[in-house]
Amino acid sequence: MDITIKPVGLEDTAALAELLVQTVAAGGSVSFMHPLPPAQAEDFWRSSLEAAARGGRVVLGAFVTGRLVGTVTLLLDCPPNQPHRGEIAKMMTAVAFRGNGIARALLQEAERRAIAAGRTLLTLDTAEEAGAAGLYERLGYTKAGVIPDFALKPHGGLVGTVLFYKRVG
Repeated sequence: MDITIKPVGLEDTAALAELLVQTVAAGGSVSFMHPLPPAQAEDFWRSSLEAAARGGRVVLGAFVTGRLVGTVTLLLDCPPNQPHRGEIAKMMTAVAFRGNGIARALLQEAERRAIAAGRTLLTLDTAEEAGAAGLYERLGYTKAGVIPDFALKPHGGLVGTVLFYKRVG
């Protein structure tokens, strides 16, 4: 499968929103509840892409034959005492494309961009149940701990979050 990873822009808002709605419907714990109205998903991505345009983050998309099938965000706008750190957020792969190396490719590009931006430490969190902990561990992230009952699952009920970090660069 030929995967192209590149920054996304406002022209990709509808595709990003569709991916977010699909991810939440499938139970992905990415800060939203099901059912997620498409307009709310579009508002989220528009705001995120505007922050990217100001340099506070990088929003990457994974494309297969021109179709957006995954995304990840590298947050760079950290507090003044943490200029060495970045955060991985909103890692999503379309359900039909999972297991094809898309998340791995996205994360590796995010890491390359973090290093280029002078970051030496990346952090992230994922749901304790049905999250991507195994992926992050395979890619060299270290589990720092679990916070129980951290958030609501998209379809209801509490779920813990697993915190990870990785030294890069």
